[in-house]
Amino acid sequence: MSNEHLRQQETAHETAMGKAFLCERVVFRGKDLHQELSERDWFSLYLYSITGKFYTPEQMRMLNYIWVCTSYPDPSIWPNHVAELAGNVRSTPSLSLMSGLSISEASIYGRRPDRRAIDFLQRTRKALDAGEELSDLINAALKKYRVIYGYGRPLARLDERVLHLVKKARDLGFADGAHFTLALEIYHYLKKNKRLTINVAALAAAIGADFGMSPEEYQLYLTPCFIAGMVPCYLDGAAKPEGSVFPMRCESIQYSGPERRSW
Repeated sequence: MSNEHLRQQETAHETAMGKAFLCERVVFRGKDLHQELSERDWFSLYLYSITGKFYTPEQMRMLNYIWVCTSYPDPSIWPNHVAELAGNVRSTPSLSLMSGLSISEASIYGRRPDRRAIDFLQRTRKALDAGEELSDLINAALKKYRVIYGYGRPLARLDERVLHLVKKARDLGFADGAHFTLALEIYHYLKKNKRLTINVAALAAAIGADFGMSPEEYQLYLTPCFIAGMVPCYLDGAAKPEGSVFPMRCESIQYSGPERRSW
């Protein structure tokens, strides 16, 4: 980055994304927010903000369903756990929900595996188109990373969302997509040879890939998707006596580390 570029940015913030001309108009990715985008629903606007594209009604229903099918109001799920605890200690709604959202980018669940899942499917699809064998690609990935994101599940053997998402994809006409069919082919190979099942992350990533999303766009699209399940947990925690959510006595903790010792 040149010094001249930095000097220009010191007095003017250059962006192609948008600008609020107060008392006049607001430009949102090249369109007038209050004129050209006023009939769009919020979800459509959110996707446009990420990709700069508008999706068909069927695509919108599919993308919306991916959010809906993973909205679990269960306080034992980690992001929900945090949101409920925050509500129970009387934090604000924004801080409580953002605290839960911030830990949804974990290594074994949430956004980081989602991003790795779509990246693997896109790279694998390109490699297959170039003539490589699927079994070789799968085994190479397992040898290098030990896992393929979207297959297997940390806490359960089966994913109850898979059948519902497959049905929705078939109903809306997306079950024949190149990445969607690939995700299922990988599942059949892993089930036969590694006794691994598929989870919803692989199929959702396949939909994102078939809709032309990059890994960055796909991660942004999914970032808020746990919010609907967090809100009931926050409200539940806020309605209970302060400090009463998940109380645990010291003697209830099962500890298997080193015994008490002098230093």
